[in-house]
Amino acid sequence: MRRVLIEWCGVKLYSYPVMLYLGTLTGICAGTYAAWLNGLNPGRVYLAMLLLFPVGLVGARLLFVISHWPLYRREPGRIWRQSEGGASLYGGLILFFLLSLPLLKILRIPSGSFWDVASITLLLGMIFTKVGCLLNGCCGGKPTSGTLALYLPNTQGIWARRVPTQLLEAGWAALVLLGLVALWNRLPFAGGLFLYTVAAYSLGRGWLESTRDDIEKVGDLSLHRTIALVLVGACLGGFVLMWPR
Repeated sequence: MRRVLIEWCGVKLYSYPVMLYLGTLTGICAGTYAAWLNGLNPGRVYLAMLLLFPVGLVGARLLFVISHWPLYRREPGRIWRQSEGGASLYGGLILFFLLSLPLLKILRIPSGSFWDVASITLLLGMIFTKVGCLLNGCCGGKPTSGTLALYLPNTQGIWARRVPTQLLEAGWAALVLLGLVALWNRLPFAGGLFLYTVAAYSLGRGWLESTRDDIEKVGDLSLHRTIALVLVGACLGGFVLMWPR
């Protein structure tokens, strides 16, 4: 719709990276404030997020590139071209989580409490980023003749009445965020909000996968739907194991 958000004196600011960085900034600020409300050291939480988020962005891009490897194998120069958009939350989340474990231990931040507040950061980042996807044309929905449609392009620039998958995913992330706020300080163990966030987002993401124009697959399986199901099962298992008896 509007890949170049602003052009001034020959300098182009592309919609996707602008919204990605706005989402990152807003999310980190909100997560740091939530850490203060939750009795955590906001300076340490802020530092942890600053150190971890670039790693998360790399992981998100790498999973996207891997799932589209035939394209990027032919054109490796496009792998880090941010103006094209393209990132997978799951890739970022997995790398973010794994590297957070030693870092949080060094900074003496309780991992469960950190991830509860970081859930706010992730969801706000997702909302902004999906608006960037809409403006960029990536992650588009299937052509449809139904009433739930907008006239949108895909990454190839083909315009059609499509399911507004990007807006639906942003809306789902907003609903999950509202649920997180409603559950704040209501779960009996640290880390519960994070498990809720991952499970709830993954359920919606798994359903929305069927509305996408381009579905990444591993063999005959949808990559993101498979990851979503695994994460939902892992989160439910986490609830069972960690819920006080």
